[in-house]
Amino acid sequence: MRRAAALRISTLLALTGVWVLLWGTYSAANALSGVLVALTITWLLPMPPVPVQGRVHPLSVLRLLIRVTWYLVVSSVQVSWLAIKPGPPPPAGVLRAQVSIKSDLVLVLAVNILTMIPGSIVLEIDQVRRVFYCHVVDVGSDRAIGRFYRQVAEVERLLMAAYERDDDWRPFEGASA
Repeated sequence: MRRAAALRISTLLALTGVWVLLWGTYSAANALSGVLVALTITWLLPMPPVPVQGRVHPLSVLRLLIRVTWYLVVSSVQVSWLAIKPGPPPPAGVLRAQVSIKSDLVLVLAVNILTMIPGSIVLEIDQVRRVFYCHVVDVGSDRAIGRFYRQVAEVERLLMAAYERDDDWRPFEGASA
């Protein structure tokens, strides 16, 4: 019960904070209207409970954040170079990647991370088979394709180390595996 109340309060605070930031200035009226909007959103649009399994490993989460930040910087530079360099743009394509992530929540995190990285966007997810199809800007060489697959494998490895270690994993009854 405490955990549910803490989650509800943190959700209300986060939504209120976003509301105040969107208005650009802090005032009592903005904060109060933010609380009212947050209450309305959480009451009218309740989210279904997401089964969460395993433990969070903070050091592994830190490694994940550092690596994703590195990927964001490097990919931004690469995409910028592709945009300004003379000559025709490199060929783009859709690549298929399979992951062995067990949790739907961690699968969504992986897909979001890969979509955030410039030069790629996830187009479709096959939740049952744990396959996704990703549009990649540069597939002009085996090296570029290999770089994408290495990136996917590393994101998967880091996410599993942070959230899905085998010794912590006990799937819920009825949860997808």
